[in-house]
Amino acid sequence: MKAIKIKHSNRNHHNWLIYKITERVLLKNTNLYNGTVYDLGCGEKPYESFFRKFVQHYIGVDWSNTPHKLNADIVADLNKTLPIDSGVAEVIISISVLEHLCEPQIMLNEAFRILKPGGTILLQVPWQWWIHEAPYDYYRYSPFGLKYLFEKSGFTKVDVQPTGGYFSTAILKFNYFTLRLINLPKPIRAVLKGLLIPVWYVGQTIAPILDKIDRNWILEAPGYWVIAKKV
Repeated sequence: MKAIKIKHSNRNHHNWLIYKITERVLLKNTNLYNGTVYDLGCGEKPYESFFRKFVQHYIGVDWSNTPHKLNADIVADLNKTLPIDSGVAEVIISISVLEHLCEPQIMLNEAFRILKPGGTILLQVPWQWWIHEAPYDYYRYSPFGLKYLFEKSGFTKVDVQPTGGYFSTAILKFNYFTLRLINLPKPIRAVLKGLLIPVWYVGQTIAPILDKIDRNWILEAPGYWVIAKKV
């Protein structure tokens, strides 16, 4: 299977490692994809072409206030009941969305309702990530909080997986901080970015290797994936 081509996954970006991890998780779980997939909080639908290789229907859902280019098939607020029939999806995907919802439990309840029995949800959230898309950045979720919310919605077999260890978290935090330093006049900004790109690249390349030293990733992960079932 070829790599997933998604925005910001190029190696000049300050957080391409996050997208690389997302690619790895999505590729690892291709056996779960079938039928109809709903992408809740689809943004510009960067994963549509990938999922269409495995499923019959891909449907993107997002709200009209998205900071990204609106490219949704269904325009709806994920904090509210969705205009989607019950039991229509085999798979739900939601990537870096739950932290932006002021009513996350409603979204998970709706995801459970939309899924067919036996369906699967794959959801990713940041843990130690900077504030982004303000003011719509409300929460960060521990593994225990995620398990609680999913089980409260009715999901079973809730598997919470860390996206990396301490070193991935540390380098990404460093990169976010240095990115803020580039907010200077344009000529200086260009020079600083040129100097930082190699630092970003090297750090994100070696961080996954150094993560092997960390014996318990779940304690200081950059974020988490949740894979859960509706029985």
